[in-house]
Amino acid sequence: MTEKNTNKKITAMDGNILKDMIMRLKLISRLMGDRRVNPFLKLLPMASLAYLILPVDFIPGGLMTVIGAADDVAILWFGVAMFLELCPQDVVQEHIRQLTANADIPDNDDVVDAEVVELSDDKK
Repeated sequence: MTEKNTNKKITAMDGNILKDMIMRLKLISRLMGDRRVNPFLKLLPMASLAYLILPVDFIPGGLMTVIGAADDVAILWFGVAMFLELCPQDVVQEHIRQLTANADIPDNDDVVDAEVVELSDDKK
């Protein structure tokens, strides 16, 4: 058996879907502005977003509401996934490192070890 390429990991799954989605949006926007990415590849996310916005559908929402909405989401997901897969992986990894540079710092800001001291009116 051959080993799978593990450097295609975009974000660590820590259970925070919103954080992961924001990370992917930032990554896509950075890749869209990067000159090292082929301009034709940049058409994938734009075309999938246009499909979501424009009134043209493969399966109209009026006929099958759930399936009509699902195909919009599937096209958007497919366009974004293909864009991230087809971009040069060294460029993608560079942007991921830049985006997650501060994310490696543990989030220990939840607990503050301190004492409560009341000041009298003349010390305020």
